Amino acid sequence: MEVQHRQTTLGLIGFGAFGRLVASAFAAHFDIRVCDPARAEARLDDGRLLALGSMQEAASCDVVVLAVPVARMRHLCEVIAPMLRPGALVLDVGSVKLAPVAAMQELLPDHVGIVGTHPLFGPQSAAQGLAGHKIVLCPVRGTAHRRVAAFCRWLGLEVIIETPEAHDRDMAMVQGMTHLIAKVLAEMGPLPDRMTTASFDLLRRAVGMVENDPPTVLHAIEAANPFAADLREAFFDRAADVRARFET
Repeated sequence: MEVQHRQTTLGLIGFGAFGRLVASAFAAHFDIRVCDPARAEARLDDGRLLALGSMQEAASCDVVVLAVPVARMRHLCEVIAPMLRPGALVLDVGSVKLAPVAAMQELLPDHVGIVGTHPLFGPQSAAQGLAGHKIVLCPVRGTAHRRVAAFCRWLGLEVIIETPEAHDRDMAMVQGMTHLIAKVLAEMGPLPDRMTTASFDLLRRAVGMVENDPPTVLHAIEAANPFAADLREAFFDRAADVRARFET
């Protein structure tokens, strides 16, 4: 008699651009159930349809991925807390880690494992696949981060284990400055694309990779990161100093 093994279920809460990327990458490895009240269907870019169900169906899976804006994390944790099954693993994928991790620790039941994650890529940068990209893992509760790390490495990702605070400090510069500069340049109008230098082409590429991100991403990076404000002020102070050199 052939023994049939049950495929691990993955509940994906949120099916925006990054939620679709997660689903595309994991569809071959998990039985995915999607919950997103704003969607009439959960269709991948290649045309495949995933099961679209209720919050209860997604939250009762073996692995639950919270792919929602950082500002909604606390409320979502309150909603799904009584729905999570013992032994489940909950992960978020937010650009900020301190606030989401604190919410998950406080509001999710002790019988679930928790890992904070931040994939350092998006739908545009990972359009050709995940291999070679980076992901940050923040162990929160339990030892499941070891399995998550092993799986990510198997997918070809470079895994960085870090604390939420260290993550947010670095991201205030890495993402905060990138998005801030991109936002300013994008609002200055179309960038030249014919008479360009190699360095300017790299700048245009950086702007293009983030300028179409939804407002919720910019808000998380610039407003929800507790270290971003001081860094912005330091940046503008130094920009003012540079500007003054040419006005005297």
